[in-house]
Amino acid sequence: MNAEFMQAFEQLGREKGIAPEILFDAIEAALISAYKRNFGSAQNVRVSLERTTGEIHVYARKNVVQDVSDTRLELSLSEAKAIDPRYELDDVVELEVTPKNFGRIAAQTAKQVVVQRIREAERGMIYEEFSNRESDIVTGIVQRIEQKNVFIDLGKAEAILAPSEQIPDETYKHGDRLKSYIVEVKKTTKGPQILVSRTHPGLLKRLFELEVPEIHDGVVEIKSVAREPGLRSKIAVYSRDETVDPVGSCVGHKGMRVQTIVNELKGEKIDIVKWNADPAKYIANALSPAKVVSVEVQETEKMSRVVVPDYQLSLAIGKEGQNARLAAKLTGWKIDIKSESQVTQSPAFSPSAALEELV
Repeated sequence: MNAEFMQAFEQLGREKGIAPEILFDAIEAALISAYKRNFGSAQNVRVSLERTTGEIHVYARKNVVQDVSDTRLELSLSEAKAIDPRYELDDVVELEVTPKNFGRIAAQTAKQVVVQRIREAERGMIYEEFSNRESDIVTGIVQRIEQKNVFIDLGKAEAILAPSEQIPDETYKHGDRLKSYIVEVKKTTKGPQILVSRTHPGLLKRLFELEVPEIHDGVVEIKSVAREPGLRSKIAVYSRDETVDPVGSCVGHKGMRVQTIVNELKGEKIDIVKWNADPAKYIANALSPAKVVSVEVQETEKMSRVVVPDYQLSLAIGKEGQNARLAAKLTGWKIDIKSESQVTQSPAFSPSAALEELV
């Protein structure tokens, strides 16, 4: 290999973010394998690659012993002293054994090593980039669907949307543009494996951060998110500035901000409620759009009893208990919902009583 060849390797390594010394060390290791493979030698050899000129030297390394049992690996003391009188038993003697036509083999081997290292470096950089973006949102294009797994092109890499992370009844086709949430990035021999989700609560949170400047700026804070993907979600927000309405900020002018997110989630309904440090007020807000008459809380049990007007009972519970279930997830409290007429019949509040209306 000539000097220009070596300079090209060094420049390419720098461009791809690989230290030249690492590249050269890898080439030397590969040349040892190439020598043994092409010249059928079981010798213990060392390859020296001159960094500036590209000259290659192969040295057979032999141990100095009293009685030689394998000439490929050992050298007698008398033979060693004939080379250099300073050699003693157990020293290692290096003898140059560079084949005449080794340059062509070396060039091809070096090329293969460089290509392989560049691929590894690029995969490493992609892994670092996306591993730092776990719990972030990415936009990609659906490339293909295999065994219900959706493969999404992210530009530099490909992400996998597994069936368990897909919104129920949502359909995907080639060319669709999708936003998804990075759940995990794994390092594999074939490069980084990026697992994304459309059902994770974090997706909803990130979408609001993208759409609502007040959240991005830190004026409005998302306190909690509860989702039943594809059906309905609740999000609790709080404003650090008393002059800023957190719910209004998220809804936007004529509902445009929240509608953009609803469209991205293919029609998933979103309730935006105001967070409150008072558990009773927070629970009442979380049951929106239902109107609440009163809330009793049992702090030690984290249980609450909510009273609603008779005509609001079905709305508070929701279809198949959905509204109450989401409110419980959002607040972290168990919620027992009663109508005013039910309370009149059994007014006592028993935290240990079965939660009839809420799972």
